[in-house]
Amino acid sequence: MSILERVKAALPALPPAEQRVAKLLLSDPRSFANLPVSELADRSHVSKPTVVRFCRSVGYDGLADFKLKLAGSVNEGVPFVHRAVDEDDKPGDLIVKVVDNAVAALLHYRNDAASHAFERAITALTEAAQQGKRIEFYGVGNSGIVAQDAQHKFFRLGVHTIACSDGHVQLMSATMLSAGDCAVVISNSGRSRDLLDAAEIARKKGATTIIITASGSPLAQLGQAPGQVLLAVDHPEDYDRYSPMVSRLLHLMAVDILTTGVALRLGQQLRPMLQEIKRNLRSKRYAA
Repeated sequence: MSILERVKAALPALPPAEQRVAKLLLSDPRSFANLPVSELADRSHVSKPTVVRFCRSVGYDGLADFKLKLAGSVNEGVPFVHRAVDEDDKPGDLIVKVVDNAVAALLHYRNDAASHAFERAITALTEAAQQGKRIEFYGVGNSGIVAQDAQHKFFRLGVHTIACSDGHVQLMSATMLSAGDCAVVISNSGRSRDLLDAAEIARKKGATTIIITASGSPLAQLGQAPGQVLLAVDHPEDYDRYSPMVSRLLHLMAVDILTTGVALRLGQQLRPMLQEIKRNLRSKRYAA
């Protein structure tokens, strides 16, 4: 039995505090193997002795022994390329590994996604759409591309929506928000200063901020404030070490869930417009 399998098997029997350490490990084994005990304790919301007790509870001498064996059992992949592949992989290997890694991440997210958080987010977005309020999407870098995709999906629903990837524009735009508006903030790391500032301003202006990011990050903490919504997206892809691949797919999936939920809430009156859009787009095709 591998280390991760052993931890999964032991999880139900662990005390609640040690379960939090175990869940942190299972969400990102590579980071767990490299982070200091103080950071592991902070991310798990436990004390440093609890982290050590967890390692002993699952059969190891302590944290040092556990991390040494964990590092030896977890594949490092190719740094800055992809966590699931090796340097000498053939194209056939790449197909299997990249696809399997993405599918595993999506299935994990399906099982862990908080339906009550999506319920609150869909309700806030639907009410904003019905009342003619603004829906804005903020992201920088790769997350800025996801924000553009979200805006592209939502504007077809007939709502007032924009996407901002420039930090200065995000601050100006967030300043003009008001009660009833929604700001959807997307970040892989949850540590971008631009997005933290924009989210805080949007919250102070009375808008509902919907945060799509990793749980435990500074941005996620803003999403847990009263009246705000956190859609936690956790995955084992270290944002400091690998290109954003799985994280991008998960963020796009979260956007698709929100788009579908809002479209269903808006009801039958929306569908003639969507049908007309499709009909008009057919005239732009040049081949039968």
